[in-house]
Amino acid sequence: MPFKIKTVMMQRIEFVSLASQEGANISLLCKRFGITRRTGYKWLKRYKEGDFRNLLDASRRPKSSPQRVSKEIENYIVKKREDDHWGSKKIHKIILNEKESGVYPYVQVPCKNTITSIFRRNGLISEETSEKARHWQRFEHENPNDLWQMDFKGYFKTEDKTECHPLTILDDHSRYNIGLFACKNETGSIVKERLIMVFHKYGLPNRMLMDNGSPWGTGYQKTQDNTRAFSELERWLITLNICVSHGKPYHPQTQGKDERFHRTLKSELLQYERFFNIEHCQKGFDKWREKYNCLRPHESLNLSTPSSVYKASSRSYCEIIKPPEYNISDEKRKVDDRGIISFKGKQFKVGKAFRGETVALRPDLEAGIYNAYYYNQIIRTLNLKE
Repeated sequence: MPFKIKTVMMQRIEFVSLASQEGANISLLCKRFGITRRTGYKWLKRYKEGDFRNLLDASRRPKSSPQRVSKEIENYIVKKREDDHWGSKKIHKIILNEKESGVYPYVQVPCKNTITSIFRRNGLISEETSEKARHWQRFEHENPNDLWQMDFKGYFKTEDKTECHPLTILDDHSRYNIGLFACKNETGSIVKERLIMVFHKYGLPNRMLMDNGSPWGTGYQKTQDNTRAFSELERWLITLNICVSHGKPYHPQTQGKDERFHRTLKSELLQYERFFNIEHCQKGFDKWREKYNCLRPHESLNLSTPSSVYKASSRSYCEIIKPPEYNISDEKRKVDDRGIISFKGKQFKVGKAFRGETVALRPDLEAGIYNAYYYNQIIRTLNLKE
């Protein structure tokens, strides 16, 4: 099956970026991108023989223009700043990459300080902006797909008065944007639908970090007997062996990387573009996402791009969910329509999200205490002494 025509270049760039990673499963990636292995190896070979330009069907632009003068270089840098709103470090790295691949049309590459001076000379940067720059201590998980962060950015209205709720999914290790979707609402069903799309393409993460409230969880709501409630979305993710965790209430810094991604999305796209409808939003999101993942250098990655660091997960998504495999020694109980199980003459609330499901009860080290498991995750602690 060929690439989808409307996103052919974006798909080719993303495919070769992932397929070039050490240990990448080419056959699995071809399946997820909907192409044959022959097609996948063809584009990978072209990319390795040159650069991203080799993925184009159109003719190549000239590698150099010796007649250009320094004013032309300055105009080139000014246009990049106006188009992408990136700083001098990123634009310098972009130009070096372009020169190495033969895209940059000039001989001279200005240094970072010169690029900053060009910004100031053309009124593209202020002293106040420079003073706001700070060095942050960063933490990221050791490997791609160890943790994905997911959230909705605040909604905005399109020209046809439709609400657009951007859904963002970010890999913690590489800052790779797994998904950027223009959604009409923030329901659990639309989140699940988009997650299935990215699971098919990138595989499954080990853990996902989300906000507290709807549709992610229950906002740390408690049942009448003071046990934590679960949402349907959480229950579904648990069946996929994905550990679900939530940020602390009123502490958005817990999902700091996704929050930072939201600010970048706003500063580089949303505050400059006018979208006519949801479909127009998605086209704009797709184009900007390609630039963010594959072209934009990231300072926290030593000016590498997220696509050069990210590797797709080896854990594939399966439409058919396997039933839980509990230990032979476990006590098994089926959750009734009220979300309740009976155990040793007592009733315990485990949550309506698990109605009709089977849970396993395992004794804790402390006498009289049992943990209720759903698949591999503890959902409730039972105290028989109370």
